[in-house]
Amino acid sequence: MATARTAKDSSSTSRGAPRKAAVKREVRRNASTAADLAAAASGLARPPKAESTAASEAAESKAKPKLVRDSFTIPKNEYAVLAELKQRSARLGHAAKKSEVLRAGIAALRSMPDAALLAALQAIPSLKTGRPKNNGKR
Repeated sequence: MATARTAKDSSSTSRGAPRKAAVKREVRRNASTAADLAAAASGLARPPKAESTAASEAAESKAKPKLVRDSFTIPKNEYAVLAELKQRSARLGHAAKKSEVLRAGIAALRSMPDAALLAALQAIPSLKTGRPKNNGKR
């Protein structure tokens, strides 16, 4: 026969202490390594690791950056320049991908002084946003 469970039954005992299952779930949720999980499963408390700041900084620097996919509209002649820049980099001994060429351009723009950045942006015509028309293709 099923009994109705109350919020008190599912989260704590009559004295307000958390139940063992709830504690184990919390430990599993917070466990960062397999050893932590093993300690949680056996019911043993594992002392927290004391990490040095240098070790934690090194771990952060090795972490892969989160990547973002995006799409944009670009005129054909400027798209052809990307291909030229890829070929040029290959001749120089570094076969670059399109994304690498674009990221290098972004890095170059970032390093420009404000006046040079503004001049570069003003030299490029503004485009209508959105996808190009289909023109009956497909």
